[in-house]
Amino acid sequence: MAYSTVIDLTAEGQKENRKEQPIYSPFPAPDPELPKATVEVLPSSLQDGLKAMGWPSLMPVQETAIPYLLDGRDLIVQSRTGSGKTGAFLLPLLESLDSNEKGTQALVLCPTRELAKQILGEFDRMNGGLPKEKQLRTIAVYGGTAYGPQLDAFKAGAQLVVGTPGRILDHLQRGALKLDNLRTLILDEADEMLSMGFYPDMRKLKRYLPGKRTSYMWSATMPYAVQRVGREFLNEPGFITLSGGTIHVDIMAHRAYLVDPMEKDRVLVKLIEMENPESAIVFTNTKRQVEYLATFLSNYGIDAAGISSDLTQKAREKVMGRLRKGDLRILVATDVAARGIDVLDLSHVFQYDVPQDMEYYIHRAGRTARAGKSGVAISFVTASDRKDLKEIERKYEIDMEWRDVPTDEEASARVGERLINLLEDELRELTNLERERIKRFVPVVKMLVEEGEPELLAMLLEEAYEDSLHDAPAAPRPSQPKAEEAAKAQ
Repeated sequence: MAYSTVIDLTAEGQKENRKEQPIYSPFPAPDPELPKATVEVLPSSLQDGLKAMGWPSLMPVQETAIPYLLDGRDLIVQSRTGSGKTGAFLLPLLESLDSNEKGTQALVLCPTRELAKQILGEFDRMNGGLPKEKQLRTIAVYGGTAYGPQLDAFKAGAQLVVGTPGRILDHLQRGALKLDNLRTLILDEADEMLSMGFYPDMRKLKRYLPGKRTSYMWSATMPYAVQRVGREFLNEPGFITLSGGTIHVDIMAHRAYLVDPMEKDRVLVKLIEMENPESAIVFTNTKRQVEYLATFLSNYGIDAAGISSDLTQKAREKVMGRLRKGDLRILVATDVAARGIDVLDLSHVFQYDVPQDMEYYIHRAGRTARAGKSGVAISFVTASDRKDLKEIERKYEIDMEWRDVPTDEEASARVGERLINLLEDELRELTNLERERIKRFVPVVKMLVEEGEPELLAMLLEEAYEDSLHDAPAAPRPSQPKAEEAAKAQ
């Protein structure tokens, strides 16, 4: 078992002491370990792809992972966006796919339409570097767009299909897409696919996958829900990470956003929509803020409730009971009111105010990442208290990731993707009679769009989205005895 120096952020009363903690490795390292690749030793098809991209050399994730993909071994890679991971799993496809064989040989699942288009665009550039007779047919498949071009690509025998799980499942259930010849399955940004609510679709899609295939999973983070997906879809995979050569699981992520004090409430809504937490606590420094935020979030359609020292014990227990049962997504509380809270399945902690006492940061963050599960602690930082959070970073040696607040367009795109997935899921479950009934309204929808009255449709979509906010996102909840034992040991 590997060991590393870490800060224990989960124990109550944690001071700034540091100690050696065992790190739970979810999967073994590849065995045997393969030497890193260089451009010179790659097959000619991969060298042609590199030239087409204008890449003079391989990035670290590419030189590490490509040998295992060429060797046909199931593999899980922990690697962040921007590391060159897309090239790492696309380049080997130039060698493993057969341009003379019609039908889908490789399937890449990803969380959003934008990523699907980006992946396909990158592959098409690589593909263009091959001789004409060896170039492969491809298609990007995602919801919210016409079926025609996708169906035409399947009929033409597309060898590489890149898409979101929902629309891929739709084509499989209709019989338009066949995976009989599938050789390679790639799950890209697996953590984001779970955040988008794709897990049920992935489970259904699995029934259509051939048993004999090689599978790869890529994820920036490796919480236990993602590990469960790896165990479900891959066969005895090896696990590699670029984090200092040590195989490990990030139990807790710490993020900070610099926000305008007058925009904090709307930024909170935006981040809840972006993160899509299963359950979360929002910490504030005052009772007045608790009351305000609980009402503000509820008015936005988010399932939220607050607790403060003004609540009776009976009312407090009722709110806490909802949180423990999974009937409440967002709890808003002060540090005093949150004492004694012990909920194992909290995925996020939002620190709406930087705590007045530095040690409270540890207490707050420690509400998540319990029992071996992962968690995210997000801090809202104004210009006036940035110095205080920097001091907390320094004192507790926290690796804080500073991020920009998502734009309105980014938040709308994320909500739109999730809503399209939700509606397509519902459409797939309709009976023939129900499908016949909704056809009556298709002309009305076209008329509203053509005549410039999309607000009426937006009103209906808002209702559907609000309903979805009151349902916890479906995700695997694995039982991890080793993880639980490690958590107890801490």
